[in-house]
Amino acid sequence: MIIRTGIDIIEVSRIKKAVDMWGERFLSRVFTKRELSYVNKKKFSHENLAARFACKEAVLKAFGDTMAGIRLKNIEILNDSKGKPEVILHKEAGEFANKNNLDNIIVTMSHTNNYAVSNAILWKNE
Repeated sequence: MIIRTGIDIIEVSRIKKAVDMWGERFLSRVFTKRELSYVNKKKFSHENLAARFACKEAVLKAFGDTMAGIRLKNIEILNDSKGKPEVILHKEAGEFANKNNLDNIIVTMSHTNNYAVSNAILWKNE
């Protein structure tokens, strides 16, 4: 059963500006080492960073009003062997999922040269 959804869109240029201005400080605050390792192998790294950022924000929005205190870095967006994005929750984000008996978080993300968008669906089995 779907219990909540979230969506986010961001301009790729905002992520590029944050990386240019804050560099490693921004990257290490928002992304995990595994996310950065994946993105650094891609041709369009700013677009991929923006898509992951939007995905994290979409998950937070799906969490709703209780999202206060959840750091973006604790919502990890990786890809399975077929390239499908999957969410791995850490620390307070994982605690939120356990407390609310979430069985799965389904996400999609896409990007162009200018925008990245993501959708998140919180799923709970009956």
